[in-house]
Order: sequence, then structure tokens, then C-alpha cells
Amino acid sequence: MSRYDAIIIGGGHNGLTAAAYLGRAGRKVLVLERREIVGGACVTEEVIPDHRVSFTSYFASMLMPRVIRDLELPKYGLRMVGSDPLLAVALAPGEIIRWWADVDRAAAEIARYSAADAKAFVRVDRELKALAAYLQPFFLEPPPDLGARGLDRVREAARLVKRFRKLKGREVAQLVTFLTGSLGDYLDRNFESDAVKRLFLANNVYGKHGGPYEPGSAVGLLFHLLSGGDDSVQGYAGHVIGGMGAITQAIAASARDHGVEIRTASPVREILVENGRASGVVTEAGETFSAPVILSNADPKRTFLGMVPPEHLPEDFRSDIAAIKMAGPSAKLNLALKREPTQFGRNATMDPRERSLLTIVPTLEEAQRIADTARFGTVPDQLWIDCVIPSLVDDTLCPPGKAVMTCFIQYLPFELREGSWEDRREALGDAIVKQIARHMPDLPDLIEGRVVLTPLDLERTYGLTEGNIFHGDLNIGQLFSMRPTPAWSQYRTPLPGLYLCGAGAHPGGGVTGAPGHNAAHQVLRDMRKSKR
Repeated sequence: MSRYDAIIIGGGHNGLTAAAYLGRAGRKVLVLERREIVGGACVTEEVIPDHRVSFTSYFASMLMPRVIRDLELPKYGLRMVGSDPLLAVALAPGEIIRWWADVDRAAAEIARYSAADAKAFVRVDRELKALAAYLQPFFLEPPPDLGARGLDRVREAARLVKRFRKLKGREVAQLVTFLTGSLGDYLDRNFESDAVKRLFLANNVYGKHGGPYEPGSAVGLLFHLLSGGDDSVQGYAGHVIGGMGAITQAIAASARDHGVEIRTASPVREILVENGRASGVVTEAGETFSAPVILSNADPKRTFLGMVPPEHLPEDFRSDIAAIKMAGPSAKLNLALKREPTQFGRNATMDPRERSLLTIVPTLEEAQRIADTARFGTVPDQLWIDCVIPSLVDDTLCPPGKAVMTCFIQYLPFELREGSWEDRREALGDAIVKQIARHMPDLPDLIEGRVVLTPLDLERTYGLTEGNIFHGDLNIGQLFSMRPTPAWSQYRTPLPGLYLCGAGAHPGGGVTGAPGHNAAHQVLRDMRKSKR
């Protein structure tokens, strides 16, 4: 039996981040990854030979600047190219509205549709960035501990006061509105143009349940205005050279440089328990590894309902975990192309960064309708599709003259009312291509290879229970101190020695590195206390 200071289950970006921080602190760490490659859902893979693309997570936006600096990721090959525009939304074939990185330029774009909305945009952008700045510190520290008692409760209260002491009454009301209100209502109050509302809709949380008129749907606007990138820019979005897998390869290299051992093709079957504490793991191949600390980068359901024997967890905790809303509403389509497709409203003289993005997003009312349609097991006729042609910015992804495209699809059912995803996978791919072809007419003739990832494929291939890319829906009942449950939001779990370090812990999904960073620091604090 091999013994370590800490074992991490899952080599996704958060697991690797936790490992790197623990390795930097001088701990002997082992990472066990179920697939042949590290990265989890942050990977670059081939569609066909020599045509690589970000298969699942596909755009860099919220990777925490502190994680980039602490782990020295540029030293290990991470390079990102900021996007401008941040968004390009297709209103109709040939008609595109853009969200430029420069606020004044974005306002000028919006003025083509409404002068009043252009003025409102400047105000809303300023207000949203101010609110996001208040939330930013919470992403790299544990959420408020609702179960704190005695002196710990006083400390928690002091921490909250420190974070929000500069908030004005109006800002408090705005923050509450964003955490509990609907995106649709917010946009209807502030803007008159349908085009501008669709632009904001396209900047909401992808992979989230529910339509824009449901409570809590506005929070995505704040998430996307957090600071990211090397220079800590609010609302940063960009391409990663080498695809999203370059992020996890850089984190893995940083971890290895600090002594971390990483094993692939090593799925964990069970978390071992001895004397009431997590004590090690057994892989599906029967290998046993021992450590006093286990961190799971798997989602809460896979961790607590699949790896921990049920007798070692309270029944009410297991019930709370079973009740977490999953049923991921997302799919991906990855394409290898003969060349860059022709796009209505664009030409080859435009900036490649602009030509690389196109979001086909419905109106607010249509988005609510298709979300409701998907909720009851039916694939909507109209799809929300986010298209990226990264090869226009990154020539390392495919041979010269060729192109690759990745498409994210929002609002699909995990469980179909009729048929199965095995039977309907290729039909879904055909429907996606057909809808994109309204804006890129020659796309069908350019496809040399494609890979469709249904919600079921995301579960089977990438270990995401029910295909949920966030390890649990991002709604107010499953965020901050509620994640994964109110009593266990501090990365610790009811089983001593077992911690959660993935997106199922605060602050949730997205390629941020924050859950891994926070869990590792919680482990180190607990190790120091134990030593004392």
C-alpha cells in the first residue's frame, strides 16, 4: 500500500489546482484520474487526426488571476488571447450585434438599435461591475458558515461586514435582486430594444437550468463580470492557445514540479474508511492507496452516493445530496472543417477574433419557451447555439487552411420523453448544423468530421452526473453557503478526512480554479490545527 499526505480523486482543473497548492506546501500528493488524459471537462481533443478543439469547456473567462499567478501558469505554457468583441450575437442572417470590450464602443454599437439603450448600457455596465467586484473576494475564500457557533460566528459576521461595508443601500437592493430575481424582468426594466436584450441574454450563465424569466436567472450577468485573465480584467473572455486543455496541462506541469504524482486511467472505485475517518482509496483495478486526507474533484452525487459506503454517512446528508438538481441541459458539437465557413454579414478582411465568435440566441420569450420544452423531455425545434471557430485565432489547432469549430447548445433534456440519446445523437447534430447554416450557408459542405456530445455523453465520457457541467445547477438554493448543502459548505464533509474540491463546492462551476484553491487552503488550515 502506497501512502501519501493527500489523495485527489479526479484530475480536472480543480483537482489539479488543489494538488498544485498542496504540493507547493510540501505535501506528498497523488492525483488519480479516470480517463487516459488529465483535464476532466477542460481538455483539448481531436475530432479527426490533426484537428484539435476544446471538446467540452471551450472559452476562458473566469480563470482566477491569483491561481494563474500562484501556480505560474504562463511559465508552463499558458497563453490566452483576449476576445474583442466579447460577444457577437446573430439577430438574423447577416445582422449581428456585438458587445465590444471597450464600453464606449459597445454603447455606440447599441445606439444603432436604441439611443436610450446605449445610455442605459453605460449605467448598467458600471453598476454590474461594481456589484461583481463586491462578490469577487468570496470566490477565493469559503462562503459564510451558516453553522458557525461561538467565536467562529463572530468571526464570520466580521468577515461579512468587512466585505460589504462599502455597499450602499441601493447596491444592497440590486445585489438581492440579482441573486433572487429574473434576468428577463431586469432587462425589461432597463432596456427597450429586443436586440439589446438578446445581447445580455447571450452573456448569461451557460449550462444553467431554467429560462430567463425564472427567479435567480439574473446572477449569470455578475458571474461573467468577475475578473479573469493574466491582467485581472473584469468581464475578461479569451481564446486559450492550444485549446482549453492547455490550462489543465499547465496546472498539471506546475503540480508535478512541486512533487505531485499524477496517474491517469485510474478510476477510483471506493473511498476507504478506518476508525470513522477517510483513510485511502481503492481503484477499479484493485490498487489501494492510503492517505489521511482525501479530496474529491468528482461531483457530490458521484462522491457521496457512489464512492463512500452508505453506512459511513448520515442518512439525512445522503438525502440532501440526492436532492441536488442535476439533469444537465447542455450538449456540444465539435467540427473539423475543410476551411473557414462563409458567414453572412462578415468577410475575410475583418479581425479574426471577430469572425471567430457567433452566438445564435433566441429572444427572451423564445428562450423561456425552449427551456420549458426541454424541462419536459422534448428537444426544442429552435436551439440556443454558441459557436466558436478557434482556429482563426490559434493556428496550432489544425493544418494551414483548415478550420475547427466548437458549438455549445443550451436547453436540452437529459432524459428524453421519447427515444434515447443513443438513437437521437446524430439527429441532434444534423439539427444543429442546419440551424447554423442559416448564418453560414456552406457549413454542411465543409464538414470533414464531427463529434456530437449529448448530455448522456457528458455523463459517460467525462464523469459528469446527469451531464451537469456545474456539478449541480447554479441557482440561489445551490450557491454560496448552500453548496453542496448548508451544513457542509466549507469543503469538509460528514466523513472526517474527506473534502470536496470540485465544482460541486463553492463557488461552483466554470473554469475558475476557485474550488480547488479554496479546498486546498482549507485542508492546509486543518492540517495545521491538527498538528497543534
